[in-house]
Amino acid sequence: MTTAYLKRLLISLMLLSTVTTVAAKTPLRLGVLMTGTLGWEIPALQQLHLTNVDIVVHPLAQPEAGKIALQSGAVDMIVTDWIWVARLRATGSDLTFYPYSQASGALLVPEKSAIHELADLTGKRLGIVGGDLDKNWLLLQALGLQAKINLADSVEKTFAAPPLLNEQLKKNRLDALLTYWNFAVPLELAGYRQLIDGQGIQQKLGITEAVPTLGFVFKDAFANKHPEAIQEFFAASSKVKQQLCTSDTDWQHALPVIKVTNSQELILLRQRYCQGQITQWGAAEKASAQRMFTLLRTLSQQHLTGASETIPAGTFWAQEN
Repeated sequence: MTTAYLKRLLISLMLLSTVTTVAAKTPLRLGVLMTGTLGWEIPALQQLHLTNVDIVVHPLAQPEAGKIALQSGAVDMIVTDWIWVARLRATGSDLTFYPYSQASGALLVPEKSAIHELADLTGKRLGIVGGDLDKNWLLLQALGLQAKINLADSVEKTFAAPPLLNEQLKKNRLDALLTYWNFAVPLELAGYRQLIDGQGIQQKLGITEAVPTLGFVFKDAFANKHPEAIQEFFAASSKVKQQLCTSDTDWQHALPVIKVTNSQELILLRQRYCQGQITQWGAAEKASAQRMFTLLRTLSQQHLTGASETIPAGTFWAQEN
């Protein structure tokens, strides 16, 4: 056996080892709404050298498209609400949830508005993002009922997409707007006043610990088959969030995706995004989630949550699932 032959054999074995290592990565088909905050993180995620997982981005046109894609098996993971997971889990689905963000929406009014508390909304025109079963709207109603105010009957409601409602508020066709946090930012910079935010509503309702608004949703079967890949992805996601909040360079890389040029808006968007980071997710937070679930179940007459009286087991993913 010649020295040249041995060298060729060694090179071939090294190449084979490299190919095997690459092939061993688990493809994670990630459904991404590119205008959402997960879309902001994709450039940084794709720069990481991950060992066990290969992130394959599937752009989504709208949130509902992600739910359909996940249920049909077209993608492995999306970002959405845990209430939806709990509702499906009660029907036998194996979807499960891992927290992603606790950033919440806000109730806004014009700066010089006479509206200073919930009672002042009576008889006013209220814009609501997300529809009649929107979680923030239901919780706002619960807060009103604590003060014996039936907001569902006492305000003139308009349901529409966030950009349209922002414009309606600016044109004085609405007196107040309950919207998502990222659409609240440009309004605040334009002088609109925040009456209360989602976290404030929850705290006044006795939901003392921060409950995630959104999370990664996937199937138990996928997580159980690829535990190393999913753990590495969650660690990578957490790392990227921290980078975007501490590294101006990484934040600059996200700007083409964010598509906002106003420097003040970018500063406030970054601040609110970073405030939404999950810092704790344990028994106390899950107890608060159950409190929220009970309120939402009652207020929606089970239409949002489904018939289950408690959050079904497995709704919140744990490594031992």
